[in-house]
Amino acid sequence: MRTRDFSRAPAQARAGAMFIGGTRYANPLVLLRLAPDWIRMVRDMRRMSGYCWHTVYWQFPLTLGTIAFFTDRDALLRFARTRHHRKLMMWLTDGNRNATAGFIRLYTASPDGYSNGAWRAEDGAMGHIEQFSPLGAETTGPAVRR
Repeated sequence: MRTRDFSRAPAQARAGAMFIGGTRYANPLVLLRLAPDWIRMVRDMRRMSGYCWHTVYWQFPLTLGTIAFFTDRDALLRFARTRHHRKLMMWLTDGNRNATAGFIRLYTASPDGYSNGAWRAEDGAMGHIEQFSPLGAETTGPAVRR
């Protein structure tokens, strides 16, 4: 069911901006040295106005990544300016001693989306859409065939 009202959805569905990043660390010892500063940075992030939710992922052998959601892009970028985040990023990008690769991507949510059941703000109905969302060159999407 299409909607613009995500007020009853989980925090990550209410977010307007998403960060995804990953860092390949140089060795396991670096991860131990990272821990105290990372914990401080996450504590700051959780306290910030505009923070919605985050999770961490692991990719073998030495890649850790973060997916974080904020109310809007400005809130996300304000976090990037915090003291602990800046300190951590400088430490990571100081040659190849601590990290050997990394990436960051920023995404902005479209106001339109989909929700069902308890997460549906308009009513509690579960249901299917009748038409797919249109692609860039389409004015309306094709009918959903069941």
